[in-house]
Formats: sequence, structure tokens, C-alpha cells
Amino acid sequence: MGEADGVTLDELRVLDGPNLYFTRPALKLTLGVGPWLVQLDERAKRLARRAGIPSVASAGTPGSDQRRRLIARLAVHLTRELADATQTHLAVRGRLGPNPDEVVIAFPWRRQGTAEAFGRELAPLLQLGLDGRRSLARAIDEAARRVTAVEPGPPPPALRPAIPIIAVTGTNGKTTTVRLIAHLARTAGQSVAYTTTDGVYRDDELVEAGDYSGFGGASRALAQPGIALAVLETARGGILLRGIGTDHNDVAVVTNVTADHLDQYGIRTLDQLAEVKATITKITRPDGWDVLNADDPRVLAMRRQAAGQPWLFSLDADHPAIRATLAEGGRAVSVLDGALVIMSPRRPIHRMLPVEEVPVTLAGISAHNLSNAMAAAAAALGAALPEEAVIEGLRSFVLDPDRNPGRANVFDLDGRVVVIDYAHNEDGLRGLVEICQGLRPRGARVFLSFGAAGDRTDVLLHRLGYTAARGADRVAIAELQRYLRGRDRQDLIHRLQAGIVDGGKPQAPVFPDEVAALDWMLRESGADDIIALTALSQRPEIFSYLRDRGGVSAGPQRIRSLVRRARE
Repeated sequence: MGEADGVTLDELRVLDGPNLYFTRPALKLTLGVGPWLVQLDERAKRLARRAGIPSVASAGTPGSDQRRRLIARLAVHLTRELADATQTHLAVRGRLGPNPDEVVIAFPWRRQGTAEAFGRELAPLLQLGLDGRRSLARAIDEAARRVTAVEPGPPPPALRPAIPIIAVTGTNGKTTTVRLIAHLARTAGQSVAYTTTDGVYRDDELVEAGDYSGFGGASRALAQPGIALAVLETARGGILLRGIGTDHNDVAVVTNVTADHLDQYGIRTLDQLAEVKATITKITRPDGWDVLNADDPRVLAMRRQAAGQPWLFSLDADHPAIRATLAEGGRAVSVLDGALVIMSPRRPIHRMLPVEEVPVTLAGISAHNLSNAMAAAAAALGAALPEEAVIEGLRSFVLDPDRNPGRANVFDLDGRVVVIDYAHNEDGLRGLVEICQGLRPRGARVFLSFGAAGDRTDVLLHRLGYTAARGADRVAIAELQRYLRGRDRQDLIHRLQAGIVDGGKPQAPVFPDEVAALDWMLRESGADDIIALTALSQRPEIFSYLRDRGGVSAGPQRIRSLVRRARE
């Protein structure tokens, strides 16, 4: 932190759609403001007043958050002054940046060339503010002339779809919920395009493989001919890096907010992560629905700023928020006497179907997937799909490797039950353990192999190991060599092992990949044991391995019999 390089423009990011800062396209500037941070209090206060911030009682100590907030306020002020000089009325937001010597400024844009030229003038203006002899007003006028001389450039590419849009976000359950909603729509006879981290789909056909949970996925999905509905998985990274791919939703779904992907793109806390996820609820049509998980307090809090009508889902039919939401004219879906029920002001309790008849819940033992089923049902009904089709779709959607690969796929193999899941964080791993415990008969053991990417925080890596150790009898670590992402391999293993030991288990054997870990668990286990594997990098190879060994995908009836066996 110093004055050597002056005030710098560390990043200029064009957000083409609704984003964390505005419900329309915006430009995000990350400014390095080290020279302002090192000024003594009196000088910083004097310079800020000269630049146009009159009510500065204290600039804060050098390097403090108070000083950074003052600089952000000053940057917002200069942005507005420059906008006034270009005869533009501009909304501006400022906040602390991802690094200690940075602040972030964001403002909406209509023409990219003009917006970028405007943004590049701000760092020099902030630098000039440190010179008590030169005129800021003159510099702002000169900057305004340069901006107005620039070729305006293209308008934002954000899509304004003519068909209903359902957007789904959250930390866990996004892909399963998207696929289930799409299945409900197809059951209703509609042609649907949907996007996931696995690709873009039109009905049952993969159009393009890859992670399309961001801006590009929306345009690819909406380009599919003849579709009546689009269901878009909307990930945190896409929102932060480019914005949301459509200018509105008809239904928004937020599954949950848990600790994952922290310390990335400036998001360091769960509250900040929740703010990012809440973006989709702010662009829902006023007559649309925001489907929110009432069992997650951060998601529940989103209803106060959501643009659409609230539709809550909860495992607790007596949740106080449900009563309040119904009183305000909203709706809810919950579980009562072993059945999914819909609640509305006109029909307080309307029974849909027994939970045991919804295969995605694994005969009711998976609370995570039960929540996903409730969210999908609410979204489908909110999009005006017929209730009869929703019920039929809930009964026919199966967690098998073809329709929902890598999400709670259950196999029978040599008397063992094998569960393959995409559990990549602590909450997901708890959900996988819950499934294993619900399938385990008396006297049987649970074997669990898991891995982690290197960009998780040290705390999250430790929690993964601890959760695995507390939930399984035998634990193994499967390395993800392609996902170290800059972290030392031994350091990653050490932190997972530390969590396992703190969870009460000895250090786990380490395998070079997931298939090797699965092979070890099959050799070490016996009949009736439950084997669980987090499939993060070798999903096709795992499925091939199981089928080559005679593994058979367990259908809904088989899973119900396994659950009954475990309960007996």
C-alpha cells in the first residue's frame, strides 16, 4: 500500500445483464486507492473537502475501513460530477473492494464504448484529487469532453424473452431442481430448454455440453426453436462476472445459501454470498413468484426485497413465516402427514401426493431432495403448469444416471448399495450422509470417499473432513489432481486429514482418483454395506466401472424396499 503507482484502475468489468449492483446492465470498476489510504487524517480530510465532500469529521486512520469508505464515497461523488458534466443522470454505487487497498464503483450503462471511456476517467480524477493545487472542476470538464467524443458503441445484449423464464440459484440442489422443473414442464406437454453446469438441453436432448450456468447459457437456451419455457441454472460466478442473461424472470427459485466458493471474486462471507444469490429475486415480474427456502434464514430474508410474490417451501408446515406469507397473500408448499401440501389464502391445506411416491426424495429419506421437490413443484405451479401434470411429473422423475447423472444415483452391486453424488461442499456431504444412513440396515457399515477442489478455504476443507468422519464408518480421500487450482497437493490432503481426525476417525487412505477409491471400498466392504462416493471429476468412468462389475441402477421400488429394510 503506497503512492508509487498512483490510483489505478485494477479492473473494468462490463456486466451485460442484471447484477449484484443494479437490475440492469452495469459497469463495475475496481480502483486501487493506495495513495489515499496512506495520507494522514488531516490531509485526507482536507483533500476530500476540496474534492467536494464537505461533511468530513474524520477521514479515519490510514489504511482503515473508515478511510476506505470515505474514498468510496469520494469516488461516487466524482462519478456523479463527471456524469453531470456529460449531461447524464447516473445512478452510482460504491463499496469496499475485494482487497484492502481497493474500492468498487458501479453504474448502469446503455452504450458500451461511452461507458468504458467514462469509467477510465475516474482513476485519474481520484489521483488528481491528491494534488491540492490543480483544479478538479477543470479536469472533470476536460474528461467529459473526451467521453462525449468517443464512439458510443453497442447497447447491452441482455435478452428480453417472450416466453416464461424460471431462474434457479442457490448453493446446493440447483441442477436437480432445474432438471425436475423441466421434467414437470415436459410432462405437461410443453417443449422446454434448460441450462445446467452440464450443458444446454432442449427437452431430453443435449444441445451443447459444458458449464452453461451463466450469461451465455441463457442465450443458447432461448435460441432453441419452438420452446414454450426456459429453466435457467444461475450460478454465483455468472452473476458476478457478467450478470444475468435475461432482463427478468417469471419465477425465481433460491434453494439455499451455505459456505462454498468463499474468498472468490471478493465474496468472503455468507451474507455477501446471499446478496449475490438474491439478485434473481429482484428481477422477477411483479405478478410472478419468488420461490424461497423458508428453512434457510438468509434465503427467507430475501422475501423483503423480492420483486415478485412470495412462495415459500419448508419442511415445517407450522413455520411462522408461512403463516405470515399466507396472510400477505403469498403461497407455500410443505409436508404434512407424510404428503406434499400446497397452502394459499383461499385453500389453507391442499394435499398433492405422498412423499414416498416422489422418487427424487428417495422414499422420503433425503431432506435435501425433498426440499428440491417442493421448490420445483412451487416453481412449476407458479409458471401456470397444470397441477395434474406436476403431480404426474413428481411421480415419474427418477434419480438415475440418465435423467439426473451424479445426483444421488443409487446402484445395487454384489449385495452392496452404492450411492454416487455430486456432494462438493459441507452441506452437500451432510445430505449424502443422510441418504446413506437412511439406506443402512442394522449392523451394516457406511464407506465414504470424498475429495475437494483446492480453491476452497482452509476452514471449509477441515469441515469436509470432519463431516465425512462423523457420518461414515470408513473414510477415504480421492484426489482431484485437475482441481488443485494453485494449492499444494500435500497441504490439501493435510487439511482434509485434520478434519477426519478431529471427527474421531484415523487418518484415511488416499487414492489418486475416484475410481481407485471406489475399487478399494468395494474390496473392503461386505454384503449390505453402504458405499458412497462424491463424483466430482470421473462421473462417466465411475458409471462404466459399476456397470462393468454388474452394478444395476436402483429404481424407485427398489429404493423403497431398501428404506423399509433399513427401518426394520
